[in-house]
Amino acid sequence: MPNANEIRQQITNDIIAALSSNELPPWRKPWANDPNAPGLHTSLSTGNSYRGINQMILQLSAWKRNFTSKWWGTFRQIQSNGGCVNKGQKATKIILWKPVDRKRTSEQGESIDDKFFVMREFAVFNADQTSGMDRFQVGYSQAEVSNELRYSEADDVIEATGADIHFGGNQAFYSILGDYIQMPFRRQFVTPESYYETCFHELCHYSESRTGFDRAKPENDYGFGELVAEIGACFLMGELNMPTTENLENHAAYLKSWLKGMNDDPKFIFRAAAQSSKATDYILSFSRQDETIAETVEEPVCA
Repeated sequence: MPNANEIRQQITNDIIAALSSNELPPWRKPWANDPNAPGLHTSLSTGNSYRGINQMILQLSAWKRNFTSKWWGTFRQIQSNGGCVNKGQKATKIILWKPVDRKRTSEQGESIDDKFFVMREFAVFNADQTSGMDRFQVGYSQAEVSNELRYSEADDVIEATGADIHFGGNQAFYSILGDYIQMPFRRQFVTPESYYETCFHELCHYSESRTGFDRAKPENDYGFGELVAEIGACFLMGELNMPTTENLENHAAYLKSWLKGMNDDPKFIFRAAAQSSKATDYILSFSRQDETIAETVEEPVCA
């Protein structure tokens, strides 16, 4: 079984390969309106979207293998939903942080209970790899909600944060000193989607000081902060089931920094994905206060 460093390195290598290609990375793909299509990849067992690095692993796997469904489950979870994994299908490995209990001796010589977390992989399959799971596959049903209504929900999410947003000019940025977001007027954007992507990107920067992201730390340099905001914006678009645009102007500008950081440190993309999930949760928390928060650790079902 690979150790934690080997797991991180393999995931990092896969993401570097995706970023180095001439195609859109999976987390920048336009997403379909079908309710079974990503959006964010989702657990069959909980109905919650995967978070952090697991979300990126599954998006990468779906991109490489042309999966269209957002639903994933273990062998037994698929069986419990009336389906079966097709013969010869290969699983996708995602990450579980498993708590391990132990005893340790305190400075006073007392025996106390303690625990630590160990990284483990476990296997999931996409609904496209199964039979008897048509209701979880694209084409089974169509969304009843219009684009206009979905975009109204995005407006509600933005307004609920209470962020101070100024409109005008030709720049989009978050002012740390003034604690405000500057945005061009909505009419200046080529598509409605590009407006929301840009606003969500800046909201992720707005969330930094509010979620413990310290810009003063060397490891949180400009390139890393932009990667977090870029992934966070895509997570938010996915959470609201909105299609992303194919404008890679900002993405291309940040690519060099992303690749350098990941090559230097396999933990880089894990930190970025975790911080992006934290920013996403924070921004959504104002409009979804009554909803159940997704679990950060998902228990595997052992065969």
